Amino acid sequence: MEYLYAFLTGGAICVIGQILMDATKLTAPRVLVILVTAGALLQAFHLYEPLVDLAQTGARVPLPGFGYTLAKGAMEGAQENLLEAVTGGVKAAAGGISVAIGWGYLIALVFNPKSVR
Repeated sequence: MEYLYAFLTGGAICVIGQILMDATKLTAPRVLVILVTAGALLQAFHLYEPLVDLAQTGARVPLPGFGYTLAKGAMEGAQENLLEAVTGGVKAAAGGISVAIGWGYLIALVFNPKSVR
């Protein structure tokens, strides 16, 4: 059942992003920013945590999950002091950011990407 919840939740998030791109004149980068910001705002009001508890990876992996991770880290850091409130989000997301950069570099070496003109 966990796999079904993860699949449906992650798929629903992707469908929302696709609808935003198809039904509006928003470009893909703007939709990405909207989704990350939505995840952070939902976490600020403690609304994204129940979704993560239900769908687990299905809610953590898509872009709102990145916003959720940043906001959660900042909120936990804010309990320590002001500096931790600023750096807490980056510390919380450091693993995912590192993996994304590492894999992106490795794939770029293997496949020799070309610029889009």
